[in-house]
This record gives sequence, C-alpha cells and structure tokens, in this order.
Amino acid sequence: MALNKPRYTLFKNTRYALNGLIEVTQNEPSFRLQILLFTVGMISAWCLPLSFEYHAILAVSLFIPVIAEIINSAIERTVDLVTFEHHELAKRAKDAGAALVFLSLAMLASIWGLTLYRAFCL
Repeated sequence: MALNKPRYTLFKNTRYALNGLIEVTQNEPSFRLQILLFTVGMISAWCLPLSFEYHAILAVSLFIPVIAEIINSAIERTVDLVTFEHHELAKRAKDAGAALVFLSLAMLASIWGLTLYRAFCL
C-alpha cells in the first residue's frame, strides 16, 4: 500500500523547519518573548565570569522554554484546526501546553539558580 507522501530530503526538511520558525515568530507574541528571553539570557550567560562548563549549561538550558513554546504553539494550532468552539477537551489540551511552558520556565530558573549558586557560592 503506497501512501501519498512526498519524498523528503535534508534540504526540504530544513526548509519546512525554517518556515515553521518564521511562522511561529510572526504569529506568536509569546514566542517572540521567549526569543527575547533567550537572547538576553545568552548574552548574560557568556558575559558572566564563569568556566566554559557553566557557560554551556546556562546557554543550553535557554533552549528549553523556546522548544516548549513551539510545542505549545503546535498544540494550539491543532486544537484550533479541529474546533473554535469551546470544548472541555480542547481547553485541557491548551492548558496542558501552557503548563509545559510554565514548567520549562521553572526548570530554566532552577538550572540557572543552581548553576550560579554552585559557581559563586561553593
């Protein structure tokens, strides 16, 4: 049974990924806020007087909320594709996506707090 699927290549997949990033950036204010947080955090992480290992931990951790926001945006779009009317399951799906973003920010704060504590207080 042949599925009606296009052939994927590395070039096409990269183009789809970049289109997704552009679309989310243009249409999601919360994603733009995450990008601002990412940029400020990245500059701060590399300006602090820390060892390379601590810089890397702080820098890599900044990707967690960005990834969570993209997943949340995908959940919201999928729910909106199915229905614009209020439905309890649609609300739960969107709330779960919002919880994902919230927990990712809590994780980011924990990583930064523990890393900076370890770097400066021990």
